[in-house]
Amino acid sequence: MQKSKYLVANERDLCWGLTISTVGYEEIDPFEEYPTHGHADGYYFNTEKGRTLDEYQLLYVTEGEGTFSSDHVNRAPLHEGDLFLLFPGEWHTYQPLAERGWKKYWIGFRGRNIDDRVAAHFLSPSHPVYHIGYSADIIHLYQSAYEAAVAEAAYSQQLLAGIVNHLIGMMYSLERNIELGKNQAQVDMVNRARLRIREALESDLTIHQVAEELCVSYSNFRKLFKEYTGLSPATYQQDLRLQRAKELLTTTDLTIKDIAYRLGFDSPDYFSAKFKKKMGRKPSEMRDNNR
Repeated sequence: MQKSKYLVANERDLCWGLTISTVGYEEIDPFEEYPTHGHADGYYFNTEKGRTLDEYQLLYVTEGEGTFSSDHVNRAPLHEGDLFLLFPGEWHTYQPLAERGWKKYWIGFRGRNIDDRVAAHFLSPSHPVYHIGYSADIIHLYQSAYEAAVAEAAYSQQLLAGIVNHLIGMMYSLERNIELGKNQAQVDMVNRARLRIREALESDLTIHQVAEELCVSYSNFRKLFKEYTGLSPATYQQDLRLQRAKELLTTTDLTIKDIAYRLGFDSPDYFSAKFKKKMGRKPSEMRDNNR
């Protein structure tokens, strides 16, 4: 059983940065012929020869098992709860195991919005399979996308683009958290460190002291913290202090000098330079504008 919807985008839609071309769902019973018929031109493919698309596709296996191969991946297994991403210009093939079949959602899209993420190495053809497990939220997003595609109301491309962004964000976040969560002790350590830093913004607490309190070497602490948060602990602390400075500038009459020293900056000039770099405005400009 298969249901699918193919869409077109106008010139205005292309300016949005992300357009959707196809949404669908299929159920393949054990030993059923695959691929099924009914695909639009350019989508049907022979599983032995594979194919190359001119778009991205994000597919989610909710039941069953299968295999996936591409230019970068040699026959990777697909299990229930796996998402896999197809890239434009990348040869690939996939199919369910004959004795298992599968249930699978897909959505196809293109645009600079996704191209930029690939260029920034958030997404890569060398890592196309994401093991996130069963997610009712992911399924709901696919179902919402299909309903929106069938309705094809005005500006449905923008609605669908939002759903794709949500899907990719969840995919990326869920897998990273699952990987990081395999060592709960490390996750707990980073969470304790973040809480300690937040609670001590208006003190002279150093990151080295945080590492000592947690009984871990500074180098190892910094590595784990950055892997989990995407920021070094020092940058995390400074960004929080700058956010606190913004709050103090707009809600109190403290001088800029007092705020700088209160938040542990070496000098008002150093504070002002860091604040402008982060916020785009000098502390004095932030205060004047809010008044």
